[in-house]
Amino acid sequence: MITNVNRAKPLTGIRVLVGRARHQAGSLSAELRKLGADVLEIPFIEIRKPRSFRPLDSALRALGTYDWLILTSVNGVEAMWNRLASAPRKDTTMQRALGTSGRLRIAAIGPATKKAIEQRGLKVDVVPREYIAESVVRSLKSKVKGKRVLLVRAKVARDVIPRELRRAGAHVDVVEAYETVVPQFSRKRLQAALKNPGKRPHVVTFTSSSTVKNFVQLLGKPGRNLAGILMCSIGPVTSSTLREHGLPVDIAAKEFTIPGLVAAIVSTMKKRTRS
Repeated sequence: MITNVNRAKPLTGIRVLVGRARHQAGSLSAELRKLGADVLEIPFIEIRKPRSFRPLDSALRALGTYDWLILTSVNGVEAMWNRLASAPRKDTTMQRALGTSGRLRIAAIGPATKKAIEQRGLKVDVVPREYIAESVVRSLKSKVKGKRVLLVRAKVARDVIPRELRRAGAHVDVVEAYETVVPQFSRKRLQAALKNPGKRPHVVTFTSSSTVKNFVQLLGKPGRNLAGILMCSIGPVTSSTLREHGLPVDIAAKEFTIPGLVAAIVSTMKKRTRS
């Protein structure tokens, strides 16, 4: 039973399970802890290098031939810049393409991705109103007819952006910068946490469809040991994936960002406390 009455820290007494990859869990966990939450970090995804960087390296060498670069995650930004950093210094093609005098324009799926790009000293030309693939398409489809577009993303991802931009007349190349896998070391930790009354979460957060799919795999059987636990989604695509796997969407962020996710948890918990 949740009996939190601390207005300054509205998540006092609330246990939240954060399933982001280890290197990304910190920002969400820190925000939750500031508000009094007891945070348990068990990664549902692990970020790995692709089997081969050849397609990405080839695309980066040809950056000067593209009109648009689309990045859909911070992971994609980091992977791409790591490859840029490893390129021979004598190869200035990529640097010129990313410079202010180049024709290349950049689109980021959301504020976190935009910030990661800007931290590399580059300008982001387009960020959609909603931080999902469909909104990226709406923002770009009138701008890409006859243009060359490079989409840098995970190995497994939805095909909305390339499919719809091709329909709009763009020439789209898709390259893999990283892949997400199930971290097998998390299986026992997750199952133990769900069985332990002192660690059993009140809320589980999902920040992508991959976190949902991997959570179900780690769990073993959908719905097992989940009674009374609230499922919290960062956005509509993640919510759809939860429902596809027979899980409820108890909390949904109105703004599809980490701050939006935290705000949704706070709002829901306040309502439950009052009731």
